[in-house]
Amino acid sequence: TQSTELKVEMVALHEKRVRKCLSKVKGVERVEVEGSIQKVVVTGYANRNKILKALRRVGLRVELWSPRNELLSAYAAGSFAFNNYGFF
Repeated sequence: TQSTELKVEMVALHEKRVRKCLSKVKGVERVEVEGSIQKVVVTGYANRNKILKALRRVGLRVELWSPRNELLSAYAAGSFAFNNYGFF
């Protein structure tokens, strides 16, 4: 079993769409969606490229998750405090 972390551009309505889409992909055992940071974790034996292709086919913008995405999500959520670094 392997885990694939993805960044999916979505709004609240897309969460159900993501789950439904990935439930049809052979080898997917579990789907975890963190809508607030646009992160989807897929667990199972499914090929990474098949997962990406399935989500793109239903019109979602998707890419593999990177540590850079966590920093950007924290900044967008306002939890990254600039005041501590003397920017303002």
